[in-house]
Amino acid sequence: MLIGLIADTHDNLPLVDMAVRRLNEEGVDMVLHAGDYVAPFVIPRLSGLSAPLIGVFGNNDGDRGLLRMRFAEHERLDLRGTFAAITVDDVAIGLLHGDERELLDALIGQEAFDVVVHGHTHRAEVSLNGRTLVINPGEVCGYLTGTPTAALLDTATRETKMLYL
Repeated sequence: MLIGLIADTHDNLPLVDMAVRRLNEEGVDMVLHAGDYVAPFVIPRLSGLSAPLIGVFGNNDGDRGLLRMRFAEHERLDLRGTFAAITVDDVAIGLLHGDERELLDALIGQEAFDVVVHGHTHRAEVSLNGRTLVINPGEVCGYLTGTPTAALLDTATRETKMLYL
């Protein structure tokens, strides 16, 4: 299965639209969002995805109640809270924003998941810690690095590819 990975959209609607378009072009089967949508008005833009999306909250997501309501308006969008455990093709994936560094480090260090996906730093990074593949897809918004990114994860090969938007 091909999974699209995004994080830190931070209300940048033109780049959210670009990420949605690019992930649709890549033919992803699922999208994981590691948080920091920021405002609820960004959520309808994510409904343009051809694949279902599972997301978690980030530290800059203010009105969580309204974010939940906006997610609930779209059948293929699922907001799980601050953490999601997802199993796809026998690959266990932990999804969180990553602002609680001690928690992130513990999840990675315990090797409880095959893959840990997080955001928060806005830096696109892929690393291997023991048997755990750690992926930060970077920032869709492009605000901090100037380079908007997303990522792809192939669950069959566990290969990751960065997408530059």
